[in-house]
Amino acid sequence: MTDNTPHFTSVAKSMELYHQAGAIIPGATQLISRRPTRYAYGFSPAFAVSAKGGCFTDVDGNEFVDWVSGIGAMILGYCDPVVDNAVKSQIDTGTMYSISHPVELELAELLIERIPCAEMVRFAKGGGDACAVSIRIARGTTGKDKILFCGYHGWHDWYLAANLSGEELDDHLFPGIDPIGVPVALKDTAIPFAYGDIDALASLLEQHHGEIAAIMMEPFRSQLPPTGYLQAVRTLANQHGVLLIFDEVSSGFRPTASGAQPLVGVEPDLAVFAKSISNGYPMGAVVGTRQAMQPAAQMFISSTYWSDTLGIQAALTTLKEVERRDVPATIHATGQRLKHDVSNLIQQHSIPATCEGVDWHPYLRFDGGHNTALINTLFIQEMAKRGVHMNTSFYINAAHGDDEVQKTLKAIDETFLVIRHGLDAEVIPDLVEAIPQTEAFKRLVR
Repeated sequence: MTDNTPHFTSVAKSMELYHQAGAIIPGATQLISRRPTRYAYGFSPAFAVSAKGGCFTDVDGNEFVDWVSGIGAMILGYCDPVVDNAVKSQIDTGTMYSISHPVELELAELLIERIPCAEMVRFAKGGGDACAVSIRIARGTTGKDKILFCGYHGWHDWYLAANLSGEELDDHLFPGIDPIGVPVALKDTAIPFAYGDIDALASLLEQHHGEIAAIMMEPFRSQLPPTGYLQAVRTLANQHGVLLIFDEVSSGFRPTASGAQPLVGVEPDLAVFAKSISNGYPMGAVVGTRQAMQPAAQMFISSTYWSDTLGIQAALTTLKEVERRDVPATIHATGQRLKHDVSNLIQQHSIPATCEGVDWHPYLRFDGGHNTALINTLFIQEMAKRGVHMNTSFYINAAHGDDEVQKTLKAIDETFLVIRHGLDAEVIPDLVEAIPQTEAFKRLVR
């Protein structure tokens, strides 16, 4: 007789290390999105020791299907042999020099060829510092100080300065961010606007006429933009002499091999990339028109490790492989399958939820009234027990194949049974064994 009882994972070693880390690392992790409190504390793993393809193994020896994909950094999959071999070869000839290396030009030329708005390129080592570089360039090029923004754009002073005027980031990051350490002199230099509301943006541009350096925004996240919205933003930026910056750090090269711009049909003045540009190696880039970028030659924007050849070689190889393998098509097909099959399971179990969003980043939205936050946590908890690491969305990479999808769908089927029981018996709070999930990042759209 077959035993169909799920094998529940244990993450005791992960929790032990997490407590140790809290004593010597402020906040216990280097990235808020890696904290187990963002998932199902006590059930979601906190420390990994190895990874391959679409899975990782944690310190307790559990293998998890990973739908977080290194917080979006993995686009080909963990330990992709082509990228890793290119990096290993680069190591043999040197990773850092007293002068520049030709591979810098190779990557810059590829980005210019690939991305519609790109005529010049600067490198960085991650999304946050690349965003900060783009803001410095925008301010230096225009001679203006204020930034209009929507969405999430990193941890730097220019962005967190929004909360010096109150809880301005509540609808863009998450509530209660205290701008400790951000100079009070930056107050009113970063001003948020609501995505999709073109009239509100026009009003802010009029209100701060002649003071705005740039409009910084993600072109989209989990849903495509309203028809004509980005075109209208582009028109407003032109009318007011303001630079338009697309933060493509999270969307990256999943929509197309050239990023978001060919999909939306709008070219910004500057665009920022990181995460999936290099399949997990530290790398970031700011690209833009010559008119917007050329003045940066006179600005002090400089860092030793921006010329590190490992990240550059990884990015060069990753971008070539994304196009050669038609990775966006693979990722889109996986997303379409997930949305279809998860939606069927939602219907079968009568779960108050939908599975929707763009093909490369589908998400589950539960609607359980006052129990919604608890249902989110219960879902993450039960999926973790069954060896699937995810929040309520799927960050798909090209290594997520049939095995990973089948295991995930089986876990969702079983998890929905638990949720359905909890709803019918009105015991959802009793089923949540983890600390209830803290509020997730608020991006453009859920």
